[in-house]
Amino acid sequence: MTPKVQTIPAATTLTPERLRAWAWHKQGLDGSLAGKTSEEVLDHAGWARSVGGANPYLTLFARAGISREQVDRDVKELWIHELPTARACTYVLGQADFAWGLQVGRDAAIAPFKVLARMGVERGEITLLEDEIEHALKESSDPLDPRQLKDQLGDSVRSLAEEGKKKGAATTLPTALGLLQADGRIRRVPINGRLDQQRYAYTSWGLPPSKLDDDAARRLLLERYLRWTGGATLKQSQWFTAFTVAQTKAALAGVGAVEVPTANGDVLWMLPDDVERLADFQEPGDEQIQLLAGTDSLVLHRRNSADMFAEEDKGKKVLDTTLALQADLPDHPILDRGRIIGLWQYDPGKERIAAWTFAKPTAAVSKRIAEVEAWIRDELGDFRSFSLDSPASRQLRIDALNEAAGL
Repeated sequence: MTPKVQTIPAATTLTPERLRAWAWHKQGLDGSLAGKTSEEVLDHAGWARSVGGANPYLTLFARAGISREQVDRDVKELWIHELPTARACTYVLGQADFAWGLQVGRDAAIAPFKVLARMGVERGEITLLEDEIEHALKESSDPLDPRQLKDQLGDSVRSLAEEGKKKGAATTLPTALGLLQADGRIRRVPINGRLDQQRYAYTSWGLPPSKLDDDAARRLLLERYLRWTGGATLKQSQWFTAFTVAQTKAALAGVGAVEVPTANGDVLWMLPDDVERLADFQEPGDEQIQLLAGTDSLVLHRRNSADMFAEEDKGKKVLDTTLALQADLPDHPILDRGRIIGLWQYDPGKERIAAWTFAKPTAAVSKRIAEVEAWIRDELGDFRSFSLDSPASRQLRIDALNEAAGL
């Protein structure tokens, strides 16, 4: 049998416009995920970054119209869960990814112990503390927050005094909790059941360990990452995974990824099936408007927001900051088929979205802004970017967007 020859699209055809639309499609922002479950959306579009903000909710609402109440039920039933994984970051994952997702983040959980070791804390002390934490959680009918655990465990939790505070380790408790969570022996749960209010307690778990070895887990993460993004550069892949160059190249070879040159000179690594699909991909002709969080996977997985601006919009500024020169967006994006056409923030005092579009908003843009505004008002109450975000802290940006919009 003659082997299939891989057809690579001509670099000149892979323009920024086409690649934006392709990534938009791969992320399921074109309506293709309507009606899917939370777990199915996260499997298709990628894990949702969680930093105590509302991004996981908007990720699922934008792609599949899933309500906040349904997301909270899915978290409670463990269809999805917030876990520490790639690059020592927390994401909301689907159930099938829990074990190996923890596995690829395991090294990050071990790293804090190295700080404790330099202060004279032995591994045996932490192991004993882990056992005592597990026992306390198994005996408790309710999850316990860190303060409750510290009170119960007493002198087993050692204070590391001023030296520890300076190094971000006031006591031995956080390190032990992190190691237990990385092993799947305990899990962290939001106290009020919501992902956008960062107050947590811990409960016993006992997640079966991953059956993959570390090399296989790295290959799986990179395969998922390339599927979620539709293609990424070597540097982007390394940023998301935190793999070394050698680990990244081995994983790329292991999944059969191929190099695809683009019109702007970048070289993307892509899965073979996606190369074929991209060759046949039809860019949508009609508007497809979405309001996303600045930490949405479309933007954050590759940290390439600059690529999402049209050439004529790359000089746009807010508060004297050129948007296209920022590694991360200072505000949330308004997009049409992968192109950033404006920015937004939510103003809870006025219960409205402060939106600035680079051109006069079309009817479709105004309609989507109104839909997201109503959803935030009725289901979330506010839209926080991260745990310490507040209406007061974002007021300057709200005022700047209103001014840019001529309000």
